[in-house]
Amino acid sequence: MPCLGSARVVFDFPAVSVWPSLRRPRSSPRSFRVSYSSSIATPTRWPPRREFSIMAHLRSDFFEYTSGRWIFNDDLRHAERRRVFKVDELSRLAAEAVNRSPDDIVRLEKLAEGGFNRTFLITMRCGFRMVARIPYPATIPKYFAVASEVATMALLRSSGLPVPEVYGYSPTPDNAAGTEYIFLEFVQGTNLSDIWFDLGEGEIISISRQLAELESKMMSITFPAGGSLYYTEDLEIAAGSASWPTRPGITLEDQRFCVGPDTSLRLWYGRRSQLDLDRGPYESAEAALVRGAEKELAYLRRFGRPLLPFQRVRREAYKYQERPPSDHVENLDHYLLIASSLIPRNQALGHFRIRHPDLQPSNIIVSRSPDSNLHVVGLIDWQHTSILPLFLLTGIPQQLQNYDDIGSQSMTRPSLPEKLDDLDEIQRSGEMELYRRRLVHYHYVKNTEEYNGLHYAALTDSMGVLRRRLFCHASDPWEGESLALKVALIQATKNWKTLTGGGPPCPVVFDPDDARETMKLDAEQKEADESLEACRNVIGFGPEGWVPVEHYEEAMAISKKLKEDGLAAAESEEERAQIAAHWPLDDMDEEEYM
Repeated sequence: MPCLGSARVVFDFPAVSVWPSLRRPRSSPRSFRVSYSSSIATPTRWPPRREFSIMAHLRSDFFEYTSGRWIFNDDLRHAERRRVFKVDELSRLAAEAVNRSPDDIVRLEKLAEGGFNRTFLITMRCGFRMVARIPYPATIPKYFAVASEVATMALLRSSGLPVPEVYGYSPTPDNAAGTEYIFLEFVQGTNLSDIWFDLGEGEIISISRQLAELESKMMSITFPAGGSLYYTEDLEIAAGSASWPTRPGITLEDQRFCVGPDTSLRLWYGRRSQLDLDRGPYESAEAALVRGAEKELAYLRRFGRPLLPFQRVRREAYKYQERPPSDHVENLDHYLLIASSLIPRNQALGHFRIRHPDLQPSNIIVSRSPDSNLHVVGLIDWQHTSILPLFLLTGIPQQLQNYDDIGSQSMTRPSLPEKLDDLDEIQRSGEMELYRRRLVHYHYVKNTEEYNGLHYAALTDSMGVLRRRLFCHASDPWEGESLALKVALIQATKNWKTLTGGGPPCPVVFDPDDARETMKLDAEQKEADESLEACRNVIGFGPEGWVPVEHYEEAMAISKKLKEDGLAAAESEEERAQIAAHWPLDDMDEEEYM
């Protein structure tokens, strides 16, 4: 199996994950949610969520991440998630939020741990249950992230969406518990991720229809500006704080709420939170299009320095030489020249709307009715929700799309092979999984067409994916490579008339030889990415190298063997030294990329 390094070593390992049931995608402080992606990793069954009783575990476990480990930068990932707080005081505050006595609490359990928050389940004597959620130290922008999520859930719940009720919250650690927190309703039901791969076709159709109807309801809510949603009083407190200066928000018709700073992680990552920028709401679609690029330009001018690509598997194409930030500055300048032309002619697609930032099975709670039908009863995890022009929000959710498949691209109704029973077990399993992915993609689009016409119009815009790619690549933090943005810009120049609907010629021109070499480099880097994906399949790790605790030692042993075989296959001492220095599964210093 090919894996890493110019020697293209072949390893004697199975071509599937060692633990196919254990690759659980997890958000993280380095995750920048992108809805334009045209690829998807092979979905696998996720492990059940764990519950930790305060009776069975040391109280210190409440402060530490215990749900998994990472095969590289394990100490750093755990440090990012270590949060010490006063457990008894958090319990007291939780009880008071629902008009109960702290003595009523009989059980406090660690319920779940994601990339940004730790969640606890609190049980009262009478059986009443509620959720307490606290952000990790690395979660940013902490005040805005907490305050915005609370207001977002309140507004959506008041609009009839199945969103947990908020019982209480604190966007600052200035309270008795010593941590930011949100107290939430515990939604009774089953996490969709726990049964996702067992759904029948009828259930897939039903869930897709319900999601399309719910998205239609949330996308029908209009906003006077873009950014993120807040309670007006919370934003007024932030506006008066020297540590979080921002101009006033734009109030909604319901004056309890207003639109303020966008909490998208890419705008605040690392030292970007130190920049003296306009953090106010977007008052136009063009303002939303340029804010991220302007942020990144300001960052590069203040902190930029030559860097190797953060993704170590992509360094070989640059002969292991650092890339100057000036390359990305040039491409950002090109993007800003065309940004105003990216707004669709259909004005309805430029109106500000809201959407779940990460609509995936693990954020959907379902319940089975007496007639055995599944009903969506909860949409959870609204952190980092943005209000943006609809053409920037649209797209099939990452874990529901199957764009890499020609059948899904053409929207051909899915069907199983006629001679399915003649295939061996591995082939049959592969065909069943492909069929399931096609079903999910197909019925999401068809139900969106029927129940959410505005989203469908944006979804079927032939240039929609390119617009979102340009926007996202221009907003993303620079990590030593500008290739993705440049490729999107080249594609924009080639499709200019279709992209803009006519009008003035494109103000950006690329030399044909430069464009050709760029596209060639992009193809090479995609091969490098595939080699890393091969290693991922061999070891079975998730984002950032995450594996379940019980499989950590085995994963590390396989990772070590992969590296040893790669070094042994090197054709020169120079190549061996490069593999050793840039091995993508070793620890690395991330500070210079912040």
